[in-house]
Amino acid sequence: MERNLKNVLIISFGFLLLFTAYGGLQSLQSSLHSEEGLGVASLSVVYAALILSSMFLPPILIKKLGCKWTIAGSMCCYIAFSLGNFYASWYTLIPTSVILGLGGAPLWSAKCTYLTIAGNSYAEKAGKNGKDIINQYFGVFFLVFQSSGVWGNLISSLVLGQSSNKEEILEEDLACCGAYDCMTSDVTNTTASAGPSTSLIYTLLGIYTGNGVLAVLLIVIFLDQIKSDQAETEREITKTPSFWSTFLATFQQLKDKRQCLLIPLTMYSGFEQGFLAGDYTKTYVTCALGIHYVGFVMICFSATNSLCSLLFGKISQFTGRKLLFAIATVTNLASIIALLLWKPHPNQLAVFFVFPALWGISDAIWQTQTNGLYGVLFEKRKEAAFANYRLWESVGFVIAFGYSTFLQVYIKLYIVLSVLVMSMVMYGVVEYIEAKNSPGISTASTAGKEKIGSVPQETHL
Repeated sequence: MERNLKNVLIISFGFLLLFTAYGGLQSLQSSLHSEEGLGVASLSVVYAALILSSMFLPPILIKKLGCKWTIAGSMCCYIAFSLGNFYASWYTLIPTSVILGLGGAPLWSAKCTYLTIAGNSYAEKAGKNGKDIINQYFGVFFLVFQSSGVWGNLISSLVLGQSSNKEEILEEDLACCGAYDCMTSDVTNTTASAGPSTSLIYTLLGIYTGNGVLAVLLIVIFLDQIKSDQAETEREITKTPSFWSTFLATFQQLKDKRQCLLIPLTMYSGFEQGFLAGDYTKTYVTCALGIHYVGFVMICFSATNSLCSLLFGKISQFTGRKLLFAIATVTNLASIIALLLWKPHPNQLAVFFVFPALWGISDAIWQTQTNGLYGVLFEKRKEAAFANYRLWESVGFVIAFGYSTFLQVYIKLYIVLSVLVMSMVMYGVVEYIEAKNSPGISTASTAGKEKIGSVPQETHL
C-alpha cells in the first residue's frame, strides 16, 4: 500500500508542478502575446492538436513506451511550450503549441492507466474491491492536482506585480475596455508602456520552465516502472481498436439523436471556458487593472470552481441534475448580461473578482453534471460517448480561441449567450425523451451516479 501510495503521490505532485506552469501561462496568453492575436491563436492550435492526438496517439505510445515514459515524454511537450514563450512569434509559439497538444492526450491517458493498474494490483493482493481503491487513488490525485490553478496564477501575479513601471490608466484608455473594446492590437495593454519589463517576464517563464523540468525529474527518478507481470495487464487495458475503427466508432455514436442534441451543451463548455481565459482576462482585467491582476482574478475562478465541483458532486443525488443545470444557466445568463452592460473601472476592484467567482460556480456544474449525464445516458457505449465529449468540447475551445482576434467582445458574448440558450433547449429535449422512455425513473437518483473526474481536467490539458 505504501509503495503504491508513493507512486500515486509522485504522479500527483508531478502533475501539480507541470500544470502550475501551464495553467498560469494559459491565463496570460491573450494578454502577454496580444499582437495580431498570437496568444489566443496558440491556444486554439493547442486544442486542435489535442483533438488529433486523442484519436490515435495514447494507445500507441503507452504500448511502445509504457506508462512511466509516456508520462515523462508528454511532460517534455509542455516544457517545449514554456520555452516557446521566451521568444514568442508565429514561428516559435505555434509549433510548440502543436507539440503540447499532441502530448496532452497521451499524458492523461497514461496517468489514468497507471493509477488503474496500481489500484487493481493492490486490491488483488489485499483482497479488496478494485473500484474502491482506484477511486481512492483518483481522489488523492485530484485533491493535489486541483490546487495547480491557484499556485500557477499566484506565481504570475506575485512576479509581474514587482514591476516598477505601474502608471495610472487614463480614462480615455478605459473607454476601450470591456464589451465594446476598440479592437486595436494593444487595446488590452494601454499599460503596455507601463507593463512588466522583459526581465520580469523572463523570470516568470524561467520559474514555469523550472517547474516543468522538476516534474519530469520527479517522474523519471522516483516513479516505479510497472512490473513485468503487470505489463500484460497494461497491454490489455491499452489494447484498443485501430485508428480508423476508433474514428468510426466515435462518429457512429452520432446515430443516437440524444448524442446529437448534446453537442451544443458539450461545445458550450469550451466556449465559456475559452471566453474567460481568452477574453475576460484580456479586455476586462489586463485592460483596466494591468496584467499583474490576471493571476489573482483566475485564482478566484479556480478556487470557486474546485469547491463547487466537490459540493455539486455531492448534492446532485438530492437535487437532481435539472435543478443544477437551471442554476448554471441563470448564473451564466446574468453574468453575460452584466458583462455586456458593465464598463470596467479600477475603482470597482471587487467586481473584477465577482464575475470569475460566478463563472466558477456555473462551470463546476457544467463539468460535473455534463459528464454525469453522458455516463447515465450512454452507459453501454461510454468509450464512444466520452470520445465525443472530448471531441466537441475541444471544438468549442478551438472556435472560441479562433475567432477571439477578429470579433469585438460584445459579439463574442452574444455568441456565448446564443450557444447557451441553444444548449438548454436541446438539453430539455433530451430530458423529455428520457422521461418519455423511462417514465418511472427519477433523474434525481441517477444524476449523481456517474462523475468522471479525469475528463474535465483534459480541458486544462
